[in-house]
Amino acid sequence: MTLLDSSTWEGRIFSGEWISGSGEGFDAIEPATGKTLGRVGTATPADVDKAVKRAVQAQREWAARPYSDRAAVLRRAARLFEEHQQEIETWLVRESGAIRPFAALQVSSGGAEECHEAAALAGAPYGELLRSGQERLSFARRRPVGVVGVIAPFNVPVTLAMRAVAPALALGNAVVLKPDPRTAVSGGVVFARVFEEAGLPPGLLHVLPGGADVGAAVVDHPQVPVIAFTGSTRAGRAIGVAAARHLKRVHLELGGNSALVIMDDVDLEKAASVGAWGSFVHAGQICMASSRHLVHASVVDEYTALLAQHADALQVGDPATEHVAVGPLIDGGQRDQVHRIVQETLAAGARLAAGGEFEGLFYRPTVLADVPLNAPAYADEIFGPVAPVVPFQDLDEAAELAAGTEYGLSLGVLTRDVMKGLALAERVPSGLVHINDQTVNDEPLIPFGGVGASGTGSRHGGSAANLEAFTEQQWVTVRGEVPNYPF
Repeated sequence: MTLLDSSTWEGRIFSGEWISGSGEGFDAIEPATGKTLGRVGTATPADVDKAVKRAVQAQREWAARPYSDRAAVLRRAARLFEEHQQEIETWLVRESGAIRPFAALQVSSGGAEECHEAAALAGAPYGELLRSGQERLSFARRRPVGVVGVIAPFNVPVTLAMRAVAPALALGNAVVLKPDPRTAVSGGVVFARVFEEAGLPPGLLHVLPGGADVGAAVVDHPQVPVIAFTGSTRAGRAIGVAAARHLKRVHLELGGNSALVIMDDVDLEKAASVGAWGSFVHAGQICMASSRHLVHASVVDEYTALLAQHADALQVGDPATEHVAVGPLIDGGQRDQVHRIVQETLAAGARLAAGGEFEGLFYRPTVLADVPLNAPAYADEIFGPVAPVVPFQDLDEAAELAAGTEYGLSLGVLTRDVMKGLALAERVPSGLVHINDQTVNDEPLIPFGGVGASGTGSRHGGSAANLEAFTEQQWVTVRGEVPNYPF
């Protein structure tokens, strides 16, 4: 039997075992063809309450077990990702529209490597000795928070869920995961099956596909003290407000409008290749996408022409049946949103240098030149394969343009003068900076997160960030004898 044999999960949710959800269920749809891939069980808020109560009970025993037990489960999960790489890849290709290399990266890095890093985290130092002015041992230690709620998006479903699920489990927590309904198999069923086969004790991981009401129930539940959400800034703000009412910690990884700055001293052919990847990979449906190409005025025309050539040369099609560079957008709503932004930007005075057309959910890689700064393609997050190009005259203007957004996720600077690139980065609020690379970069062991409307800072990746995200700090003192007090 394959890992994702539909007889195991079809029409069910995972709550320690595969059970019928209270919801009506929905079809998993392949965006490239519109075909039904399977039937996914659906949870309701009532299922959330049952899952959390079971998670609370299971978590206490899990936290009390030796760290080596938790590490062993994560290592087995990593091996399962490796052993079933092709099978999981195929689901990502068909359900999320990812091209095969991008799907492979998710499984190897976002799946296996995240689990390997989490296995190491289970045995990491979890406290420190503190000096005290009194005769006692004083130390601070990290304790698991209990139950972590994870709400994950459709676009990179393995990586963006696993970066919270794996470290939370490794540190002794239970997890309630709500995947996006559009990728409920590759972003939900996959994790349930991997950890089920890896020997994770029942009740520690719950996978509850559903609508906004299910996410709201996770956020509102009094026994879920920490929420890890990845998604749009609009939704993130709503979750932040709801969590604040309950005094919960919330880790938000939100949208972006990241700038790629191209100086006048670079190889423009290489720069155009880098820029094309940053804007068009996964049809631009990445929060870190190179959303604004800021180009020195002396080379902007040449760069725009080269970028348009790269855009026109990219093959768009069904990644499950063709060797393509760009697959489909996730659904009709997203396609209509991208096209609206392009059309309104052209109406505002921009020039179409490439693309601007679609067939079904396949949107051609699009390059927009002479983009006004108040046009939607420049001011808003696009989440589609669109590259707006804007010129700048000098470093001061480049810094002002790059920083002139409410978002602060990623920044790329292409220049032969790396010190100039670093100086520019100092002036642009951004969680991630890449000198001589595009904006879409990630690794399991690095602190990841944005500032401003892009989120609440680095809350994922790296031992320090994960310890801060999924544990509470507890101060402990120990005396050899009971002291005398004057009362």
